[in-house]
Amino acid sequence: MSKIILASGSARRKELLTQIIGNDFEVCVSSYDEAHVSGLTPEELVKYHSAEKARDIARKFSDATIISADTVIVSNSEILGKPDSEEHARSMLKMLSGQKIQAITGMTVIDTKTDQKITESEVTDLWMKELKENEIEAYIRADEPFGKAGSFAIQGKGALFVERIEGDYFNVVGLPLFKLGSILEKIGIDFFK
Repeated sequence: MSKIILASGSARRKELLTQIIGNDFEVCVSSYDEAHVSGLTPEELVKYHSAEKARDIARKFSDATIISADTVIVSNSEILGKPDSEEHARSMLKMLSGQKIQAITGMTVIDTKTDQKITESEVTDLWMKELKENEIEAYIRADEPFGKAGSFAIQGKGALFVERIEGDYFNVVGLPLFKLGSILEKIGIDFFK
């Protein structure tokens, strides 16, 4: 089996990949700049970004399987990225309060030996509770929103904000494992052999 490369610096993605393949992979962070690309739906955008990240890393390896992902939170058709300040986080959390939102991940796998490339997406629906002012402020003080799309993480205290989830939980964390397993199987990697 060729070397597996995770094209992401996300600790959460690393933990999830470890869960299914152990520590038998390398992390190589892409230098691709995720600038906004206009005219794309949220699903098209995350697929585009994941493909570009994977291509950036694939250039460096002749025999490797590259895995990349890009996740956004969408509320009322608006893409919510990572907050850049406390005020930005506060604004996003107020926007999520009491709403049905979506976590959308684009994922790309490239086999550099065969030039096989698969890009797919996963969508998970979440119903957020009405957030109280004091909950938002405590959450911000705990530094929970920073570095997270939509200013919240379901695997942290943000789990207390989610009334219901429909779809892949791991997608919300940032790496839809079932979809990843399916893609890897398509390119010939079977973890149950």
